[in-house]
Amino acid sequence: MKRVTAACVVGAATLTACGAPEAPRAATVPAPAVSAPSRPPTLAPGPGGLTPVFTRAARARDRTVALTFDADMTADQGPRAAAGERFDNPRLLGTLRRLKVSATVFMTGRWAEEYPSQARAIGRDPLFEVANHSYSHHAFTEDCYGLPTVPASGMRADVERAFTAFRKAGIAHPMPYFRFPGGCYDRRALKALSTTGVTAVQWDVVSGDAFATDAGAVARQVLDGVRPGSVVVMHCTRSAAPATEEALRTIVPELRKRGYRFVKVSELI
Repeated sequence: MKRVTAACVVGAATLTACGAPEAPRAATVPAPAVSAPSRPPTLAPGPGGLTPVFTRAARARDRTVALTFDADMTADQGPRAAAGERFDNPRLLGTLRRLKVSATVFMTGRWAEEYPSQARAIGRDPLFEVANHSYSHHAFTEDCYGLPTVPASGMRADVERAFTAFRKAGIAHPMPYFRFPGGCYDRRALKALSTTGVTAVQWDVVSGDAFATDAGAVARQVLDGVRPGSVVVMHCTRSAAPATEEALRTIVPELRKRGYRFVKVSELI
């Protein structure tokens, strides 16, 4: 705010000092309290200050379930995207919106760079929340599904680079949650991220949708595994999970029939 002479902005009584007659004092009306945005819930650090890990809400009192979707794109897949491969899935997101399903999207920074308008729309939609899935989608441990590996010295920078990509795409409030690429982590990785303030989010229900073409099989696997407080891992990339959107059209109504309510990860934590 532009600074004006201090004596002239304190109140009516001080206007005399600025060359104006003193006005009668009005009753002071306190300004309404403005509450700051509440910080998203996170878990306390683990033993030795390690990054905490959340898998499911073990003490869930009602039938809640969190559907989570990984928006995967590795740092070196730009040429494949340029050649026409689709790492997004607008139809899946449209189905979630049509069915009014809350969900958490774990997004890589590289995905946000490739699809900034979609990333921004997801981040601004009250149905969804965006969380961090690394920038590069490189593994944080050795031998993780053949993914390239991030050295321990670069792990924190990779996570922070993803948050920077989110901000550039217009995602104002990404959640302080992190999902390890491939779900692979060890003590070294938890230590490397301990100063970032994130909670690592895993899952207890594997949908099996990665590269699956049988939507019925994906739906059955999810429905067989869900229990109160579950976190389900799925994907929202057309090329890597072509059957997921169709599976959702079975999963969502069936779980609602069983009394389940769909929530974001932040609500479970």
